[in-house]
Amino acid sequence: QVQLVESGGGLVQAGGSLRLSCVASGRAFSNYAMGWFRQAPGKEREFAAAISWSGGSTHLAGSVKGRFTITRDNAKNTVYLQMNSLKPEDTAVYYCAADLNVVLRTAPYEYDYWGQGTQVTVSS
Repeated sequence: QVQLVESGGGLVQAGGSLRLSCVASGRAFSNYAMGWFRQAPGKEREFAAAISWSGGSTHLAGSVKGRFTITRDNAKNTVYLQMNSLKPEDTAVYYCAADLNVVLRTAPYEYDYWGQGTQVTVSS
């Protein structure tokens, strides 16, 4: 089992920045690829970013590429999502997820463990 706890969400004006953190406990964190997903009201959960177990490979959704960065610190069992140049359409609950797989994946059903989510609200 892996437990995931997100933090760092909040209210920010358009153009601002936030950094989300996700701390993992339980099974060896470094065995898992990690992803960030988001879900806006009335919409399906969508992929935002993923990072390999080593941090050597990342994949970002087109809608956030150039604005968001995903990193991880295996010594701290933590994955981060740095979000810059935020837009109102980035407003959503952001979830981190763990995937025991080598290939970076983008479908929510492919991830094994999920956090409870953190709200990000971007005002115009």
